[in-house]
Amino acid sequence: MKFELFIARNIYFGGDSAAKRLSPAVKIATAGVALGLAVMLLSVAIVIGFKNEVSDKVIGFGSHVTVSGMNEESYLTSVPVSVDSAVCRALSADTQVKNIERVIETPAVFKTDTDFAGVVIKGVGSEYDTAFFSNSLVEGRLPDVSGESPTNEVVVSNLIADQLRLNVGSSIYCYFINVENVKARKFKICGIYKTNFTDYDRLYVVGDIRVLQRVNGWNDDQYTSLEINLANRDYVEPFTEGLFFSLLGQHDKYGVVYYVSSAYDKNPQLFEWLNLLDMNVWIIIVLMSVVAGFTIISGILIIILERTSMIGTLKALGASNGVIRKIFLFLSSFLIIKGLIWGNIIGLVLCGLQYWFKIVKLDPSVYYISAVPIEMDWRIFILLNIGTLLLFVAMVIAPTYIISRIKPATTMRFE
Repeated sequence: MKFELFIARNIYFGGDSAAKRLSPAVKIATAGVALGLAVMLLSVAIVIGFKNEVSDKVIGFGSHVTVSGMNEESYLTSVPVSVDSAVCRALSADTQVKNIERVIETPAVFKTDTDFAGVVIKGVGSEYDTAFFSNSLVEGRLPDVSGESPTNEVVVSNLIADQLRLNVGSSIYCYFINVENVKARKFKICGIYKTNFTDYDRLYVVGDIRVLQRVNGWNDDQYTSLEINLANRDYVEPFTEGLFFSLLGQHDKYGVVYYVSSAYDKNPQLFEWLNLLDMNVWIIIVLMSVVAGFTIISGILIIILERTSMIGTLKALGASNGVIRKIFLFLSSFLIIKGLIWGNIIGLVLCGLQYWFKIVKLDPSVYYISAVPIEMDWRIFILLNIGTLLLFVAMVIAPTYIISRIKPATTMRFE
């Protein structure tokens, strides 16, 4: 064992009562490191959880990437597009593609005897991944779109159900308005969902894609868009860019030009707002690092002052300033590691309590979620611990230079 490490361990773990009695300031420094890391872990977990929760809801109503049609027709009518099987097979060959779904989104009006509501009906087929809406159901079930005949069943949100006083089993008249005429259909409510994503809950209704094809007068191979979900959200931007250029200038058999967009392109303000949360995390990390760093610097300075006589004795025995500085760097590392251990324990316990018991609630009308979300990326967790350790060790290097100003003759005079 190195001489410096041996002395540092003896000071920190020494058997004599004087060695074990650490200054209150040193305990405060250790507590400062623990509290700083705990706040950092909580901040990162909350921001990651919030961003992922909101992103998942946006993508749940749509998809990561969308292939739609583009022309100069009126915004009141949907532009049908047809993607041939060759394009679908090419997309499916990409290992990052999780599933491909054909959907139709059509604006309509729900009307009762006393009230009405503008909605967007999303027609889906048997290939649609219903996990998002299944997990959001609060009553009833999803429409069965796998049968041979189209179904008139739809799922509405709790906001639409409350506004129009609808329940599972209720019937509702729906009016489709375009530039030529108005068509009416009668739907049956088979389920009610709730995502707390107010902007979308007050609009979206889920039904059978075949009903909307008939209402719009489209062929079986025409739909509003082709929705593509990916296994890794980090792959969305490069995938969108690659697909955009591969379909650039191409059109379907009806002459409609393909247009490729991502969820980020459709909701730029929302995702920009989520990205701004990263800045808040960095501010918290910097502030906690500065506060905890000053406490650990204060603590190591107090230890040095308390051990002035020991430093003088070591110098009298021939120890250099560098050797003595290493002793106190090892000692400060022990203090920092102890603080990090407690910080991890406190941070993970608080994260676990919030994750499992949802102690801190939020207003879903403002934050889109009912409780503070928690999600930990273990890569960030490890990097945060390593970075905090290295930063705090680097911060205590400068204070150890005070050792060079301690003279053996002066310290021994007061022994």
